[in-house]
Parts: sequence; C-alpha cells; structure tokens
Amino acid sequence: MTKMTAVLMHGERGGEGTYTFDLDGDPGELRKSTIVRTFMTHLDAHYDLGGPLDYEVDAVFRDDARKILTVIGKLIFEGENVQPFACFISPAA
Repeated sequence: MTKMTAVLMHGERGGEGTYTFDLDGDPGELRKSTIVRTFMTHLDAHYDLGGPLDYEVDAVFRDDARKILTVIGKLIFEGENVQPFACFISPAA
C-alpha cells in the first residue's frame, strides 16, 4: 500500500484541494488509468461533492523519475455541471 497525495484544481467548488489516498502497488509500475481511477473513486466516496462524480480524462503525463502524474480533463458533477480540471498525483512526502 502506497500513500498518495493529489492536488486537484478546477474553476468552482473551492478551486483547489489537496487529498491523500491509498494505492495498492508501486505508482511507477501501475497503469496511469488505474492511479487516476483509484483517486477519483476515493474522492467520490469520501467527500461531499453534492452528488455523484464522473470524469473524463483528456491527457495524462507521467514523470517516471519522480512518479508524478499530471492529469487534465473534465469533472462531471450531478446534472449538466461540467468543469475542466488539472490534477497532480504523487507519492505522499
């Protein structure tokens, strides 16, 4: 189990948040989609977002040396509330 930190930035609902979550496995060896899905599932399950959260990922970049993911996409909140986001995910310090 690896403790991870995610910094999520988007235009509304507070604009920026820092979250910690647990990841099964080494983030350098797991698929990028697995890491993003684990974080988004944690976010939806543990924080009151005003309804169910869905998302679309437009791009994910991995810095292999530092095990940092940069994620760009859209958060889809209940209804037609779609917001662009950027997220940085890395092992917790």
